[in-house]
Amino acid sequence: MAKKKNSVEAELLPLVAIDLGSHGIKVMAAERVDGERLRILGVEQSNQYACVEKGVVTQSSNAGYMIVQTLKLLANRIGVSELPAAFVSLGGRTMTIYAVRSVRDQVRHKEVSQALLDELEKECKEKIEQHNPGVAVLGLVPSYFVLDGKEQDELPGEHQRAALVEANYLAFVGKKELEAQVLKSFDQAGKSIEKTFVRQDALLSAFAAEDGAEVLREGCAVLDMGAQTTTLSIFKQTQYLETKVIPQGGYHISRVLEDQGMSFAFAERIKCQHGAASPDYLEKQYTMVVPAPALEVGKLRISNNEVAMLIALKLEEILGPLIELINKHKERIRVVYVTGGGAMLRGIVPFIQQRTPVKVLFGLHDRLLTPDTPDEYLEPRFSSLVGTLLLGADYRDLHPGKKITPPRIKERIEGTLIDIFSANQNNV
Repeated sequence: MAKKKNSVEAELLPLVAIDLGSHGIKVMAAERVDGERLRILGVEQSNQYACVEKGVVTQSSNAGYMIVQTLKLLANRIGVSELPAAFVSLGGRTMTIYAVRSVRDQVRHKEVSQALLDELEKECKEKIEQHNPGVAVLGLVPSYFVLDGKEQDELPGEHQRAALVEANYLAFVGKKELEAQVLKSFDQAGKSIEKTFVRQDALLSAFAAEDGAEVLREGCAVLDMGAQTTTLSIFKQTQYLETKVIPQGGYHISRVLEDQGMSFAFAERIKCQHGAASPDYLEKQYTMVVPAPALEVGKLRISNNEVAMLIALKLEEILGPLIELINKHKERIRVVYVTGGGAMLRGIVPFIQQRTPVKVLFGLHDRLLTPDTPDEYLEPRFSSLVGTLLLGADYRDLHPGKKITPPRIKERIEGTLIDIFSANQNNV
């Protein structure tokens, strides 16, 4: 007989976030201090297997193994016996947005409880999935609420009362395969997903916390430059105005350099150490002799100026449609935040700034963290993890006393391929 796993109260566990990426996975543990800031307890990562492609888990068994591996290392690092669950942020090139609402007549004028809001959120999720059996709701973001005919953007407080309650959400919807494969990976790892969030919302939460609520009212964009996808999300007040994903990223820039004859690993190194978004951002010019196993002579002479020119051409291809979309909304947004691993490329912010009148900034999350945080964790590649932890901390505040029980049976969940979405936003 299988041994029954005991439940544990979520509040007794550290906050843990997992980022499933195309080059492996990263996990981060933190605790909330002073009610506002996060103290990073530790970070672990594994790139042993390439099991995620364009935001979709392609090998759930390999992903499950890396989840077990990294959570065990992280537990040892922070001095706990086990980390049974984590918050997860999801993204992908097929994700789109649905506006959806649910209404409840309480008959009497009474408290708008968190339990009621959870029920309305669940109804919204079920409504979309019943109308669209080939998709899964990956995350629901509150848009606005109407209490007895009075509209408000804020989540109803615990002392607010109403008879007629209307909840409006923005639902991030993706391939059912994405949700199924992520769940399967955690089942095979014997771990629980405490809550899933949408990567775009995790990033927005991190950067909005930096500049305050006014940046959300005035409008902003988040440009997430990943390895295999580059995603733009434009937000104003309580609405995502646009989301667009280009199925290319830093990996494809390195492939352009690889085409010159060097290995992919060396191309990645050249890009990071000697590359720039354009020759304009090079401090000095020099020529390098690099191994080139694809060439008959076995070596290649290439200048850092040539490297930057190749990178600039590829960036124009990747970012061109997204910058065009930013400029379409230039009167409605105040700032563009640039984040992701690609944000580490020298000169990327001025490269984008030259092509749009909207202010362009690095997406920073340092004010969310305690002053003793190591500088490494302030880099853009950790922003989605920090944003996920922030959303996770808020979720626990809204759901005190929640129990976590790791899965006892590793169920097999079969994913099915469906058509890629073409619409940016729909209404249900």
